[in-house]
Amino acid sequence: MRGSGKLAAGVLAGVLLASGTSVAAGDPVRAAVGDLVGEGGFPGAVVQVRTGEAVSRFGAGYANQATREPAGPHHRFRIASNTKAFVATVVLQLAGEGALSLDDPVEHRLPGVVRGPGYEPEKITLRMLLNHTSGVHDPLDKHFFDPYLVEGNRAHIITPSEVIRRSLIDRPSFAPGTGVKYSNTGYLLLGKVIEKVTRNDVREEIQRRILDPLGLGRTYFPLWSPFLRGPHLHGYDMRGEDMTVFSPSYDWTAGAMVSTVDDLATFHRALLAGRLLPPEQQAELKRLVPNEDGGAYGAGIETLDVKCGDGVKTFWGNTGAGPGFFSVSMSNADGSKQIVLALNVYDLAADVHGGQRVPKPPMPAVMAALC
Repeated sequence: MRGSGKLAAGVLAGVLLASGTSVAAGDPVRAAVGDLVGEGGFPGAVVQVRTGEAVSRFGAGYANQATREPAGPHHRFRIASNTKAFVATVVLQLAGEGALSLDDPVEHRLPGVVRGPGYEPEKITLRMLLNHTSGVHDPLDKHFFDPYLVEGNRAHIITPSEVIRRSLIDRPSFAPGTGVKYSNTGYLLLGKVIEKVTRNDVREEIQRRILDPLGLGRTYFPLWSPFLRGPHLHGYDMRGEDMTVFSPSYDWTAGAMVSTVDDLATFHRALLAGRLLPPEQQAELKRLVPNEDGGAYGAGIETLDVKCGDGVKTFWGNTGAGPGFFSVSMSNADGSKQIVLALNVYDLAADVHGGQRVPKPPMPAVMAALC
């Protein structure tokens, strides 16, 4: 399974060490976003940028190429792997409440679920699932998305249980805790742990614990419907085909949520500032495992080390990519600067089979906001 947001190792990493990014004088973020839209290849973009308590938000280009509806910050989009931070927050809250321990083996919480050649579920802990050190990979079958991309059935449903089953057909990427590799399937397992522990729908737990307290009224978690609610961006592949209608069933707790730039910015600011977790669990959130992509994974969040004009800086947050949508939600280390940027091209077929996934890397806009 691909397309849920592992961007640091490709679209972003290609320019992580760039320096001297050229943007126009005045508003460098707006200029950098303008370079991405239109001739830059993305039909549209929506952005929220914060410096201290000063917030600006804007859209560029089109939310819908067919109708020429202008893109605006009120438009929803599929946030893909930004979902993982919401899921990790619930797991960490449950740990703080004593309902589970991050040292619990997955076999203890989900007996009999992780079964496959070479897998050792009694050695895979919940912490390993959170920080991508479990060795559980995604389905390796390149035909996984054929029902959507080849047969054209965008409403096709693949349940999380089926994704997990197909992931475990092949041997693990490595023995538990001995490597680092991004795993969407690991977050599907965490979703099942949440439901097992709480005896409640994971979507209701996210609603009660995060969305309602923070007032995130434009964020929701679809289960299988391929349609987006309310005003939203349309998402496209590299050929310009509209990919907006696409069932998120396979992505579930790895990447199915829908939001806006304002809601996503509010969530990440609260999370990284420690407003959603007790101190011990906040430390777990930011307990980093270096990866090979110029950054590190925490519990549901990631960091990117970026060469700015005055030296290397660390950005905190999430990235997200799925059929038609590509987003970045990042803050600088002290939280004084933040950007949430959503763009409406991501080519899932290219992700699966090789090829160009987005027209242009968005890192110059992120650097303009955070450097």
